[in-house]
Amino acid sequence: MEITAAEWAQFLEDKPEIHILQSLEWGELKRNYGWHPVYVVEGDTGAQILFRSLPLGLTIAYIPKGPVGIPDCHFWKSVDAVCHKHHAIFLKVEPDSWECKSEGWWEDASEEWVTSDTIQPRQTIVIPLDGDEQEWLSRMSQKTRYNVRLAQKKDVQVIASDDISSFHQLMQVTGQRDEFGVHSLAYYQDAYRHFSTAGNCVLLAATYSGRWLAALMAFMRGSRAWYFYGASSDEERNRMPTYLLQWEAMKWAATCGCKTYDLWGVPDVPEQDLEENFTRRSDGLWGVYRFKRGFGGMLMRSIGAWDRVYKRGLYRLYQLYRRRNGGQIAHSQ
Repeated sequence: MEITAAEWAQFLEDKPEIHILQSLEWGELKRNYGWHPVYVVEGDTGAQILFRSLPLGLTIAYIPKGPVGIPDCHFWKSVDAVCHKHHAIFLKVEPDSWECKSEGWWEDASEEWVTSDTIQPRQTIVIPLDGDEQEWLSRMSQKTRYNVRLAQKKDVQVIASDDISSFHQLMQVTGQRDEFGVHSLAYYQDAYRHFSTAGNCVLLAATYSGRWLAALMAFMRGSRAWYFYGASSDEERNRMPTYLLQWEAMKWAATCGCKTYDLWGVPDVPEQDLEENFTRRSDGLWGVYRFKRGFGGMLMRSIGAWDRVYKRGLYRLYQLYRRRNGGQIAHSQ
């Protein structure tokens, strides 16, 4: 059945390990940027569904990193009813599960599922935070370990800040340099506001002589932390500020009680291909793989995404539109 936002928050109270994209705060953030969150619960299974409006009163529906719990046919019937109520062409479901732990729940659904592209990066590097800091360093590559220490020796300081304007300026520099889309200043301000009040978000800046050289915004919930947004200037790159910045983010996550730190996105190709080609490629997520691989994490791949189609003709038209425009239905955060 459909429930209120307050009831969704109550439903999640004893579920600290859900993915942050199913949190009430994430839905409230997305509410101001083209999405409308709706909450469905049947027994101990629930989902935050994000609806995005299309022309003629139609919508697309999206469950990011959910559902919460193990869905059954009763749950999907409730989801279907809500999606029909909102005139959804289709529902995209992107479960919070890795390939190595796949349970195949979608195979038992009452309607046909269509294998689809993910919205969030499918493959990532997850850094374990077990052990002490010396153990973290020992798992890093020699070059990454050296660069962390070099930044410290070259007087780079990492500070916690709430200066979202400076962060956005850095994001614009990075987006232009590396050719990726950047959210608005208001978006980053809202993201920080929604999550930092409860201590679930931090903005860290690597500085030198009072100038921001690099910055990142990280989030946490339960035992997991995620690096969603990061930027760097073109100045003083020889001081390796981004390495010390990630090191301090790992320490922040551990202080919050997290057991893992997700670097959020590398190219979705087999590990052998990554290792054979990362020195030659810099397009897309290849540009950050060389950097992220050095922190001693594990290469992890999600089980993917499936579309539950309600209006097949319109779904085919929508897929054609997406292919022609070369895009996805939303930014990956």
